[in-house]
Amino acid sequence: MIKTELITYEDHSHVLEGLVAYPSDVSTHKAAVMIAHDWSGRNDFTAQKARQIAELGYIGFALDMYGKGIIGNTKEEKSALIQPFIQNRKMLQQRILAALHTVEKIKQVDSKRIAAMGFCFGGLCVLDLARSGADIKAVVSVHGLLNAPELPKHEIKAKVLALHGYDDPMVTPDQVMQFGNEMTEAGADWQLHMYGNTMHAFTNPQANDPGFGTVYSERADARAWVAVKDFFEEVF
Repeated sequence: MIKTELITYEDHSHVLEGLVAYPSDVSTHKAAVMIAHDWSGRNDFTAQKARQIAELGYIGFALDMYGKGIIGNTKEEKSALIQPFIQNRKMLQQRILAALHTVEKIKQVDSKRIAAMGFCFGGLCVLDLARSGADIKAVVSVHGLLNAPELPKHEIKAKVLALHGYDDPMVTPDQVMQFGNEMTEAGADWQLHMYGNTMHAFTNPQANDPGFGTVYSERADARAWVAVKDFFEEVF
């Protein structure tokens, strides 16, 4: 059985609310996986991913980048929420570091075994967490934005896994190549899985907008989840 609870935390004056999921029989400190949401905000999708992580025997934490109760419903609202972080990557790193510090203090968590995964915008968030030099085990970007920030470079301590659709119009193959070069130059232990005939948001069953470039793929979703499970088994 999986238990969940909400945790309120802060990034300076910004009040945030994450959801933690853990096996009900947890009796020892366990590895934890932070889950960063897409441009919508901390929604049901990331809450479900936190539960799935808990079902694997870890602690799942669906983090919050926008603020308690803040969710975008239309493309316009979502764009307005994401843009400040795209334009200010230092603020983005600060916000996700606040989530990391919160997870480190959860009583069920082994603070030396923390990883993070993110979807779309969340993929960018967890990659920027790694780029900040944070001492965590691993990060997984799932159909994430891959462009590097114009910030001072740090050693990437986390192992990195990127799962990407070859036909994703939001991150072209050339940008993927630039990402690979960046990871290599940073000395990261990194890997990339590319899925053919696959667009953006391929793990989200609600994604069905070919004109926008977001289309769910049951096959790629299944393959990606196998890759995620194998990766966490390796790093933990």
